[in-house]
Formats: sequence, structure tokens, C-alpha cells
Amino acid sequence: MLLIHCPYCDEQRAEIEFAYAGEAHITRPADPAALSDEDWQYYLFIRSNPRGRHHERWRHIHGCGRFFNAVRDTVTDKFEVTYKAGEPRR
Repeated sequence: MLLIHCPYCDEQRAEIEFAYAGEAHITRPADPAALSDEDWQYYLFIRSNPRGRHHERWRHIHGCGRFFNAVRDTVTDKFEVTYKAGEPRR
């Protein structure tokens, strides 16, 4: 069982209380109307899938309900750090 630290509740809880919400720090297009179909495809669906350190978004669904970011090693499944949404990449 994984234990995940919620930076808002300041508690470490079981992974069953959380939901994965995709890759963190995805920048929204500045002018969405100017994007081609290929650009939209890339923005909506194409994500990195690194081996090792990865920045992710999570939601504490059975707690505060808030989204936060985490740095997790995809090989060991260990969380290095969690931090509040809106904070710079760590």
C-alpha cells in the first residue's frame, strides 16, 4: 500500500483516498482558436511517460477534495515530495 502526503490536510493517508489526475504542469494554449487539429491532439492526449522521476497531479478525493502536485519515481513507486497546486515545479 502506498502512503501519500496531502499538502493541504498535512497528513499521510492510504492511496485509496486519492485519485491520479494526470501529468502536472501542462500549460494551456495562449490562443486556443489558433491551434490546428494536430496541435489540439498534442495538447489533449500526448503526455510524457518517463521512467523515473515524474511530476503528477493528484486529488485527495476522500479528504479535502483538493488537487495537488507530486513528484513520484515511476520505477520504485515512491513519492519524493508533494506540494500545493499553483506552486512552482520542484
